[in-house]
Amino acid sequence: MNQFVVGLGEVLWDLFPKGKRLGGAPANFAYHAAQFGHEGLVVSAVGLDRLGSAIIAELDQNALPYHLDRVPYPTGTVDVDLSNPNAPVYTINTRVAWSHIPFTDELRSIAASTKAVCFGSLAQWGRESRSSIRLFLDNCPADCLKICDINLRQHYYTKATIRESLRRADILKLNEDELYVITQLFGYKMAEEEVLCRRLMRSYGLQMVILTKGVNGSIILWKGGHSFQGTPKVKVVSAVGAGDSFTGAFIGSYLNGASIPEAHALAVRVSAYVCTQKGAMPVIPANLLQ
Repeated sequence: MNQFVVGLGEVLWDLFPKGKRLGGAPANFAYHAAQFGHEGLVVSAVGLDRLGSAIIAELDQNALPYHLDRVPYPTGTVDVDLSNPNAPVYTINTRVAWSHIPFTDELRSIAASTKAVCFGSLAQWGRESRSSIRLFLDNCPADCLKICDINLRQHYYTKATIRESLRRADILKLNEDELYVITQLFGYKMAEEEVLCRRLMRSYGLQMVILTKGVNGSIILWKGGHSFQGTPKVKVVSAVGAGDSFTGAFIGSYLNGASIPEAHALAVRVSAYVCTQKGAMPVIPANLLQ
């Protein structure tokens, strides 16, 4: 029986001036999907160092299962410069463990028991992880739901990586800036956002496209359908992980049988709640999980 809802890719520490914070979209996604009753699992790699052990301890503290190979590379870090609070500068270190996720027999077995998996582009910057992520996706059951939350970061992506990711995906999630980048890369003629999203759906056989637009709301498109949700106005404490909580809540609810508009509305509420909390992995109130 397919059981796992997997966050596949980078796991790392965001290094702020006042301390470190667990980061990486896969862990955030798996954590929030798990709150909807699914068996969330983080799949990545960490180093044989104290930072790697600290990530394992943090995941244990959050009761989030993981498959983390210990590899002979430093645990991933991102240096965060807050000298300009309105424009933080992120330095992503890529010669690190999450660039070297090995594809093992155990990982093949996990893939065969996966009912949904979310992956992005950043971890695929590393050749070994890129190969392992594609092999994982190719070894999932035919009915496994594959979500590409593209997460384009700086220059750490290629046209080929995006194309191969879309070919393997059932659902694409991206924001307005990422839609513009993909439009330029693929040489599409500029058009309205929905037109561009539906072109991607047709070209790659996608079941859905999720487009987030910041304060201007979000749109989910599927064959013959369209859902729009406005962005709730809340007092933002931190937006870190809000997008990942949206994806995790949407998929968690959708797998539980909610319609696309119902799951969309719930995902928006969960994401807004996460923005009011410190950290990307708060416990979601029971009334938001129903």
